[in-house]
Amino acid sequence: MNINLAGRISTRTNWFRKLVFATGGILLSCSSYSQTDDIDAFLITKMQQRNIPGMQIAIVKNGEIVKLGNYGVANLQDSVPVTENTVFVINSITKAFTGVAIMQLVEAGKLNLSLPVSTYLDDLPEVWRSVTIQQLLSHTSGIPDIVDEETDLIEKGEEASWKKVQTLPNDFKPGERFSYNQTNYLVLGRVIDKLSGMPFTELIIKEQLQKVGMTTTAKAGFGGSRDVTANGAREYRFTKGKHTNMYFWLPPSLQTAAGMSSTAKELANWTIALQNKQLLKEDQSLAALWTPARLIGGRLGGFSGFLNGYAVGWPIVAREEHPAAAAVGGNRSAVFVYPDDNLSIIVLTNLMGAQPESFVDELAGFYIPDMKEANGFGLSPSVKLLKIELDKLGYKNAISRVKKIRKTTPTFKLNENEINNWGYTLLKQNRVADALEIFKLNVALYPQSANAFDSLGETYATMGDKALAIKNYEKSVQLNPKNENAIAALKDLN
Repeated sequence: MNINLAGRISTRTNWFRKLVFATGGILLSCSSYSQTDDIDAFLITKMQQRNIPGMQIAIVKNGEIVKLGNYGVANLQDSVPVTENTVFVINSITKAFTGVAIMQLVEAGKLNLSLPVSTYLDDLPEVWRSVTIQQLLSHTSGIPDIVDEETDLIEKGEEASWKKVQTLPNDFKPGERFSYNQTNYLVLGRVIDKLSGMPFTELIIKEQLQKVGMTTTAKAGFGGSRDVTANGAREYRFTKGKHTNMYFWLPPSLQTAAGMSSTAKELANWTIALQNKQLLKEDQSLAALWTPARLIGGRLGGFSGFLNGYAVGWPIVAREEHPAAAAVGGNRSAVFVYPDDNLSIIVLTNLMGAQPESFVDELAGFYIPDMKEANGFGLSPSVKLLKIELDKLGYKNAISRVKKIRKTTPTFKLNENEINNWGYTLLKQNRVADALEIFKLNVALYPQSANAFDSLGETYATMGDKALAIKNYEKSVQLNPKNENAIAALKDLN
């Protein structure tokens, strides 16, 4: 299918104060406190591709901040640039702070994750009482959600909504599946209030923000973008070719779930403190914080195949190579911690839909070479094996190498979608000739796949070979007469 091929990013080494580029009709200013480097160029390209007005990053390696970056504008209306002091709403990254607060109560001997919530609260509906603290934390409780899809309460007013949600039936049996749910963190807030003897907001400020020296975060408080915050970035959507304002706010009882604001630098210092035992004293506490809950039957439950688990307030990227604890917020910001690699990456933006979690691994590749896409990170063992062979022997040998590997490696299996995605990754890397051979391989492996022929046709079109592009698009339509992408492409080519 169609993709937008990004050009190569050139390495820039000149000192600069301001780099200005146009994207989506909006003039953006990218600033940095030091020399530009490949990371700056990478991020600027992402901003252009995704129409991100402003971004702030911090990267921590071996317990030290090794890079801070400030790009674009915090406020489009007044062309206010992002600086190190710009404050971004972090939305559900707040849940990671709540998770730390919960583990602090565990260390104090006041709380057990495996016990039912009724051990600590006695005023809950009967069907909620058997739900464990761990199930609330990991969104596997099954209790109904107090917030609808548009982040509005289910009734007018906080108290009315709380009364209403307690009358609703559970969505599923506790532990049966994952379902993201703000009521879970409202209940956890009530547990924290009771066991700590203070409102959870005060506990987070006292036991985390003040200990780390997060003065800007503490001053910003809890609430959201409707509150006036010093140096606060405005929030935007990008729809129908233009940016529009958006606002986020949750009532006090739900501010364990979202509503904090911070800077990338202060969040970086928080991740350092967390791993240096300034916030949690025991190694097993940090391990528990980042251990994803298991569903009935032993499976993990999470947002996606990538964010495939959920632990104590933290989404988890559970995988053998370079696993990560990955707090994400508002579809616009992310805090990734790679515990095995002593690396943390914080990316804050002011665009809902920026999805920085989708490119944080690529950022990590600047510090961990085997995480680079070019080195095959993220590929299955079979595809990685094939990649190593083709990098040595040349991609024109793809089909013959697959035949030989199959004879000697019984476990060697190639998935159509993964091969297709690999081809597009090569296109993104401007390796068009290599991508062509991979798409040819996919057609050879899956001769009845309309999508395989569609991708091959698209590649020929990109290369300017109109005849072969038409031939493969026609084959795709023959296999799937409803393939609108191929039909549209043929109209353009004929």
